[in-house]
Amino acid sequence: MKIEIVSIAKKEKTIYDPLYKDLTKMISRFAKVEDTEVFPKDVAKAHTISPKASQMAYTKALNGYISKDYSVTLHPDGELIDSYEFSKLLNAKISVKFFIGGAYGFEDDFLQKSDKVISLGKLTMSHKIAKAVLLEQIYRGFSILSNHPYHK
Repeated sequence: MKIEIVSIAKKEKTIYDPLYKDLTKMISRFAKVEDTEVFPKDVAKAHTISPKASQMAYTKALNGYISKDYSVTLHPDGELIDSYEFSKLLNAKISVKFFIGGAYGFEDDFLQKSDKVISLGKLTMSHKIAKAVLLEQIYRGFSILSNHPYHK
């Protein structure tokens, strides 16, 4: 199985990189994880204009990543699900793409292109922390599907 995480983010080293690496290694027995960070000049410019312009720039930047793969977008207004429901997003799929937006979230048009829109919770978190939580939930989801005791 292939998991791709596509996020609006600047490619830079962070204190979270070792955590991402550890979680990706844990997931590797179940799936290959690809992490794609996108932050074109259009996004940077749109941030100086308005939240709506930023959302439009995110859509433009991410549209090329929408494909036939099952797509899950993380959004504050998305469905709140538990880890067991999350595991069902991974079950019997060949490929799943997760989308993490920028500071201003997503346009409705982009959300409608997703197969599923979920929320990681009511708390606001940076995309770097959201990615760490997402990776952990991916590992937990695979653990649930394989009856591995990690999820207990």
